[in-house]
Amino acid sequence: MSQDQLKKAAGWAALEHVEKNTIVGVGTGSTVNHFIDALGTIADQIKGAVSSSEASTERLKALGIEVFDMNSVTELSVYVDGADEINHQMEMIKGGGAALTREKIVASIAKTFVCIADGSKLVDVMGTFPLPVEVIPMARAAVAREIVKLGGDPIYREGCITDNGCQILDVHNLKITEAKALEQALNNIPGVVTNGLFAQRGADVLILGKPDGVETLTL
Repeated sequence: MSQDQLKKAAGWAALEHVEKNTIVGVGTGSTVNHFIDALGTIADQIKGAVSSSEASTERLKALGIEVFDMNSVTELSVYVDGADEINHQMEMIKGGGAALTREKIVASIAKTFVCIADGSKLVDVMGTFPLPVEVIPMARAAVAREIVKLGGDPIYREGCITDNGCQILDVHNLKITEAKALEQALNNIPGVVTNGLFAQRGADVLILGKPDGVETLTL
């Protein structure tokens, strides 16, 4: 199976976590696109969705799924999103698609966070994938200097403007063993909007697409 087929298997498997007549939290990315396609097959059985990006919003609407402003929603039964890396404690690195801030916001009101990914995303120690940090543009250089003090090597993601009008620093050469502490330390730097560590609010369920089938893990 190709990597895209593994992503598709995980995305479609997440449908079993969607409750009828509810509003579904929807993330962003190539694996989530498969979930959105699957969600389209039951569009008449859900109330709609809250989306974490403009790209996902467009895809949802094209399938006839109503997209709600999050300010009008108090709680989501489930939020489904991918990960760039996830460890066995269900802590994640996200933000390869630059939607990390909105993803973190939507995840914050969900009762259950379902992470969908191909099997290669499950790692023992995170950090091989560069950690995205969303920054206010005027603070980019100042934030980068502080990140260096924390042991990272920040690289400006040129040409990338987030849906919030901000910029991304991708932090290389980190070996992340204390994800919750690092997430907080980065968020405490003035000028940081948020970072791509989803450790304080990690996943509750992990659905992995693997060559021998779909595997579901929980803490």
